[in-house]
Amino acid sequence: MTAPGTILDGVKVFASDVAQGFFEITHNGFAVLGLLVVVAGLGLGTRPELREAGELHLMDWLQARKADAMGLVPDLTGIARSTAADPKDLPDQQAAVAYWLSRKYRVAPEPLSAIVAEAYEIGVRAKLDPTLILAVMAIESGFNPFAQSNVGAQGLMQVMTKVHSDKYELFGGRLAAFDPVSNLRVGVRVLQECIQRAGSLEAGLRYYVGAANLPDDGGYAAKVLAEHDRLKQVAAGRNISPFGATPLRTNSPAGPAPLPDNEARVAAASLS
Repeated sequence: MTAPGTILDGVKVFASDVAQGFFEITHNGFAVLGLLVVVAGLGLGTRPELREAGELHLMDWLQARKADAMGLVPDLTGIARSTAADPKDLPDQQAAVAYWLSRKYRVAPEPLSAIVAEAYEIGVRAKLDPTLILAVMAIESGFNPFAQSNVGAQGLMQVMTKVHSDKYELFGGRLAAFDPVSNLRVGVRVLQECIQRAGSLEAGLRYYVGAANLPDDGGYAAKVLAEHDRLKQVAAGRNISPFGATPLRTNSPAGPAPLPDNEARVAAASLS
């Protein structure tokens, strides 16, 4: 008969052997894993394209997991369709104008920054003061890219889309009227033509709004020029309150302030 002490000693020896074997297996396993990590690290270090591909796959996987959790259909190209810019990336003068307009017209500074930057860029090419371009947008639409008047003027610059459809063909068609940058570029071209035709800025604004042959433009030119003056002062670093009254010609919350004859705008646009 085997003594109890002998059985206990055997169990201890067996347990010790198992523990030692497990330690060696796990130790060797971790060593192998560590070796694989080192080799992978060296491989990725010498093959940056592999590292970049791995990072892209990881980001795609993380985005997919996040989209599933939120119940959304992912579309990482959405950022490319947005008309927005960080105002901190603008030159100081443009940033000041963007922040001032943002406060006055209650529009987010990021989309306004993109519009301001475009106005400054196209203003150089068109030989028009960018603050004048922005003043026209302010009075015409209050920076609402989807604005439409009761005679069919559309977008930021309230261009008569039907009349100037040939210009919009350069941007893909008439629906480009609701793309802020396309509307801005077409509107600047129309404004430039009106000023050239009229021979002066104030008369050109009357042409632009369709009041060239009317005794009164409803105060339109005066409103644009007043806002232009304020924007020039803001651009020059002056501390101008953004809360002065500048009623919109159309599309304001209080309702439109139409010209004496709205058909005049259609007629004037056809001459541009």
